[in-house]
Amino acid sequence: MTKVLVVLPPHVGGVKLGGLFAGALGPDFDVTPVEDAGADPAALRSAEVIVTALAPVTAEHLAVAANLRMIQCSSHGFDYVDTEAAAARGVRVCNIGSTSAEAQDVAEQTLALMLALAKQLIPGHEALREGDWALPRLQFGITELFGKTLGVVGFGAIGRQLAKRARAFDMRIVVSTRTPVPEDVVREYGVAAQLPLDDLLAESDYVSLHVPLTDATRGLVDERRIGLMRPTAILVNTARGALVDQDALAKALTDGRLGGAGLDVFDPEPPPADLPLLRAPNVVLSPHAGGVTRESMLRIAKAALDNVRRFGSGEEPQDVVAG
Repeated sequence: MTKVLVVLPPHVGGVKLGGLFAGALGPDFDVTPVEDAGADPAALRSAEVIVTALAPVTAEHLAVAANLRMIQCSSHGFDYVDTEAAAARGVRVCNIGSTSAEAQDVAEQTLALMLALAKQLIPGHEALREGDWALPRLQFGITELFGKTLGVVGFGAIGRQLAKRARAFDMRIVVSTRTPVPEDVVREYGVAAQLPLDDLLAESDYVSLHVPLTDATRGLVDERRIGLMRPTAILVNTARGALVDQDALAKALTDGRLGGAGLDVFDPEPPPADLPLLRAPNVVLSPHAGGVTRESMLRIAKAALDNVRRFGSGEEPQDVVAG
């Protein structure tokens, strides 16, 4: 029987959802659900697999987990796991990168943020609630997605789903990736050009981030790169907050050097009340809501559990990102 520790923090359902994981895995797995990896030292010590969704698995946890062989992240991101410590122990870290479990939902969330900014939905809504017919003030700031250039940074499952939806608005799609996108994918998703990141930032009306958070991507969009963007451009981040220099972004927005930002992710989460971005102009914010629809949660759970079953039956796990 494979011993599994399911770690789900309170804000994603905690022990309640962990219990559902236990039932879904079946009788060949001994599952202990917790809200923190260190909450049950005995279960952590005996665990062969940890399943986690945004709950940290640190070097300290790994030092206790003497029998651990696999960590399954229930997300595309894996930045909340100490992958170096896991690799040093020979523990495999897996995500759900080869699936599109949360891709449709995150792509929709990204597009919703883009539309809210283009159509000035939040200022219009707030003004009307105060009895202010704000159209004369807002109308010259209302724009279309039609004909605009969308720069997609990272072109995995989520980036491709976004491109697919953006084409319905007749947007021009350009991408920047660590490795070139195959030509058949370029044709399938209507990619107009593959560009270095600096060039993409300079020529895009909308820039959307879809890369994992690693040492190489932390602070990817910094003060210098924000300065490359058009003063009317919109930055959208539904990936990880630490991809962006949040203070530099807030200053650029406040100084009128950037058109706006749509943010579903922050560093840290939840953000502190004094985070300058929360008070910056022309920003639409959401509380890391991409990837948490009922439909996507079910797809994510299935993808993660299928990989745990694969590992438990002695097969090679999929989507190994470390170890």
